[in-house]
Amino acid sequence: MKPKWNGVYPALTTKFTDDDRVDIPSCIKNVEAQINAGIHGCVIAGSLGEASTLTQNEKILILKEILNYVNGRIPVIMNIAEQSTSEAVKAAQNAQETGADGLMMLPPMRYVSDDRETIEFYKAVASSCDLPIMTYNNPYDYKIEITIPMFEELLKIDSIQATKESTRDVTNVTRMRNAFGDDIKILCGVDTLALEELALGADGWVAGLVDAFPRETVVIYELVKQNRISEATEIYRWFMPLLELDIHPKLVQNIKLAEVATGIGTEHVRPPRLPLIGEERTYVQGIIDKALANRPEMPNI
Repeated sequence: MKPKWNGVYPALTTKFTDDDRVDIPSCIKNVEAQINAGIHGCVIAGSLGEASTLTQNEKILILKEILNYVNGRIPVIMNIAEQSTSEAVKAAQNAQETGADGLMMLPPMRYVSDDRETIEFYKAVASSCDLPIMTYNNPYDYKIEITIPMFEELLKIDSIQATKESTRDVTNVTRMRNAFGDDIKILCGVDTLALEELALGADGWVAGLVDAFPRETVVIYELVKQNRISEATEIYRWFMPLLELDIHPKLVQNIKLAEVATGIGTEHVRPPRLPLIGEERTYVQGIIDKALANRPEMPNI
C-alpha cells in the first residue's frame, strides 16, 4: 500500500522477551491496537524501535511479520539508519524485497556528513530501490540538518516525497511550505510540538506516545484537521506531561512503561538500555498514573 504521508504514523517500539529475543506476538498486539484506533501507517525499526541494537535479520523479521498481519490495511515503513552508504543501500533493497511500502531515512549515522555528502547519501539509496522515501530531519539529536537548499536538490528525485520534521523549530513548517508548497509532505516528529505543527499545515505526525495512547493521538490529529482546535487543545494539554516523556534520552524506557500501563506492550529493553528503577521509575510511573486517572473521554470524530 503506497503511503500518502498524512495522518498518524506510530514510530513503533520493538518488543522483546525476557531472554532478549524479538517478541513478535507482543509487536502484533500493539499494531492491532494502533489499527483499531485509526492510525494511518506505521514506522518500524526507528530510534524508538531500538534500531541501533537490532540486526538486519531481526529488522526483516519484524517487517515481514507486521506486513503479514497488516495485510495491506496501512502502509508499513522501514527505517534506514546506517553508518555507510553501502549498508544503507543494502538495507533499503532488503526492505523492498521483503515488501515494505516505503522508507524513513536518516542521514549517515555517527559521521557528521556535510551538505554534499548528505545529499549524495540520499541519492544513492533512492537510486537503488523503487520505494518512496521520507527523510528524517533531526539535527537536534543527529547533528545533521537537511536545509531548504538541500531539499531543493533532494526533491528533484521523485521517490523523495516527505520529511519527518524534527528540527524542534515549528517555523520550519512554514519555511518548507513557502519554499515547496505541497510538493513535499511534512510530518511532525516531535510529540510536544504536534498540535502546533499540524495547525501550521503539517500533513501528519510520526508519533511516540501513540504506542501507549493510540486513540488520543489519532483524535488530536483528526480534530485539528476538522478545525476543532479548542477540542484538540483540551486533549493535548492533558496529554502534554506524557508527551514530554518522548523528548528524553530514556524515551524508549518511558514509552514502554506507558505501554505496559495501557496493556499493549512490554517493558523489556535491549541492553545497554535497562528498565527504569528507583526515583526515576517512580517519577515516570507517577506521570503515567496521573494521566490514566484523569484520562478524558474522546469526542466523536
